[in-house]
This record gives sequence, structure tokens and C-alpha cells, in this order.
Amino acid sequence: MQRKQIPVSELEFGMYVAALDREWEGTPFAYQGFHLRSDAQLQALRKFCTTVQIDLDQDQTTAEGTAAPPPPLKGVHKAVYKESVPIERELAPARDVFASSELVITAALKSSVAGRSVDAAALKTEVTKVTESVLRNPHAVALLSVMREGAEYLVDRAMHSSVYMIMFTRFLGMERADIERAGLVGLLQDVAMARVPNELVMKKGVLSPDEQALVRLHVQQGVEQITATKGLGPEVAHLASMHHERFDGSGYPKGLRGTEIPTIAACSALVDTYSAMTRARPYAEPMPPSKVLGLLHRWRGKTFHATLVEEFIRCVGPFPVGSVVELGSGEVGIVISQEAEKRLQPRVMVVRDAAGNPLRPQKLIDLSRVPSAGNDDAYRIRRTIEYGRSGVGLRDVILQ
Repeated sequence: MQRKQIPVSELEFGMYVAALDREWEGTPFAYQGFHLRSDAQLQALRKFCTTVQIDLDQDQTTAEGTAAPPPPLKGVHKAVYKESVPIERELAPARDVFASSELVITAALKSSVAGRSVDAAALKTEVTKVTESVLRNPHAVALLSVMREGAEYLVDRAMHSSVYMIMFTRFLGMERADIERAGLVGLLQDVAMARVPNELVMKKGVLSPDEQALVRLHVQQGVEQITATKGLGPEVAHLASMHHERFDGSGYPKGLRGTEIPTIAACSALVDTYSAMTRARPYAEPMPPSKVLGLLHRWRGKTFHATLVEEFIRCVGPFPVGSVVELGSGEVGIVISQEAEKRLQPRVMVVRDAAGNPLRPQKLIDLSRVPSAGNDDAYRIRRTIEYGRSGVGLRDVILQ
């Protein structure tokens, strides 16, 4: 690795930032090393650093030394949203919103199986309610989406995708109408999966070419159902049709690439992949979010739009809300919220002591304030614990 230290003022798009002139903690960068691709990254570097080290071996500027950024994203950074209520106040209303939304998507999936149009008014009402909750505080609904147990697989996937679409487009600064449209896309993009034979949905082995073709029909069937539903609009169907398209043209059904994929559709492809890999599936165990984020980071600029991947990683953070973590003290907690510029130091609700005993009452710790663990050792996250194997669940989240 050939490194060179340069002033931030000399950075160019395509350079690989390998090290900062300060610790990575306390900065908005979730990964310790990244290609400079966006104005947002550049502005953050100017805010936090004077100099950086670049890796010359990973430089992606052109031979002439000019910038080589990915194509620009449309519709982003038009609005700024700030949390208006703490998660302690938002969790109760978020529970109600989540419960009612699950009922509506369950009904939509049943309508799909029966070949009927879905209830557009009910779906839009629920997406509006989820959006309002996320705009007030994005962490409450995210916590419920990650930790809720017992939902039917397709219902769980639809809710998780919708919540993350709303969270991500909010983070990107899209306008309110686009955020709600993104929420509808996330909720409905797999609505026709309910028509796929259950033995294929549950199959653990590799699908044959014929079986794969049958599964892929859900995209067109979903588009037809959304289009036939009055009140949703053709744009929702159009965007939902592209959640399996890929930046490099390797996706389906049309093999679209690059700027042929609108920003919301590119978001849906990214969110759909993250959701599928981090949720329990009939045919595979869920992967830890950190591992999935690492894969997305590797696929940036190829499978997915590079800037979107990096923005998504910033949005979710290395310790996503709902992550179960073990602290340096041996205690176990749940990540319940985080600040954009302190993703490595989230707020954690400690729910188990070092011996594994439940804590009553639980204690809230803001790791960005580096509290003492009682023996002069600062609290740090030692590791994440795979969700579902930690003995910790939503029942442990008690916020007063």
C-alpha cells in the first residue's frame, strides 16, 4: 500500500482516503477507508480534518487527474429533517403504527393471491403514518422493524423494506412526497411474491433455471397488480418494477444500468438486498448487518451506485438500531439510537449484566460521552451478537 499525506484542499474525486489526521470515532465515516465520491463526503472531511492519507494503489481518478465520480443522484438533498421527539416518546405511537401497518400489508398480500387489487387508500394512509413517525424520530420504527418477532415472512419483509426506504430517503434529504412514494415502493415491490408456490419460497437449495424464471415473474405480476389499483399511480408501479435491476446491468427484468435506474428505484434495489440478507429467510439464516454492509461496500460502483452505497452505510451505521452488542464491561445491550456524526458511538440500552442476568431497570448509555464502566475502563462495543441467538428481544426494550 503506497500512502501519501495531502491537505484536504487537494483531494479529488476518485482518490481513496485511507487515514485521517484524527481518530475515525466521532466522524460520520462508518468505514475506515473509502473512495471520495460525493460533495457530502468532501464537506465532512473539510469539517473534521486538515490532512488525510490517500492510498495511491486504489486511486480512481483519470489519467489526466480529473474527477471520476459516479453519475449524480436526482432528487436528493432538497430537505433537511431533524428529530423533533426523543425515541422515549416516539416508541409507543410507533408500536401502534407498526401494528396497523402489518394488518394492511397482510390484507394486500391476500388480495394478491386472490388476484384482486389492493386497498390503495389504506396502504397510503399507513405509509403516511410511518413516514410521520420516521420524520419525528427515525429510530423508533427501525427498532420495531428489526426486533419484532412472529410476523409472517412476506409481511416482515414488506414492512422492513418500507421502513428502511422511508429512513433512507429521509436521510438523503428527499422531499416529503418522494419519501412517501419510496415507502409505498418498499411495501409493494414484492406483493406478488405471495403468488409464488410456497415450495419455491421455502426451498433451501439452488433454484433450477425454470424455478428461477417462475420466481422472477413476481416483478411483472406485481407491476400489473399495482397498475390495476386505482389511487397508487403509474410511477409506483414503474419504480417497483426495478428493484432487481443493478447498476452494472446485471439485474432483471430489463437489464437496466446506471442512470437508466431512477434514484428511488436504485434505493429500493439496495434496501431490498440489505433487507433480504439481514432478515430470517425460509432458506437461509440472517447475516449480521455489519457483514452485509461490508458486502455492499465491496459491491459499490458495480452492483449498486457507489454514492448510494456509501450514503446507505452512513444512514444505517456500523451498529444499526436494533443491534445486540456486548460492551467491554461484559454487559449486553441494544442499540436504540445514534447520531449521524457519531455512528461508532451509539446510544445503548443495557439489558443484561456481565453475568447474563436481566437488568431491572435497564440503563441507557450514550457511548459518545464515554461514560465510566465503574473500573476506569471506558464503555466500548466489544462485538455484536447475532440477533436471535442473544436471548434479547423487543420485550427487553422498556423506555419510560
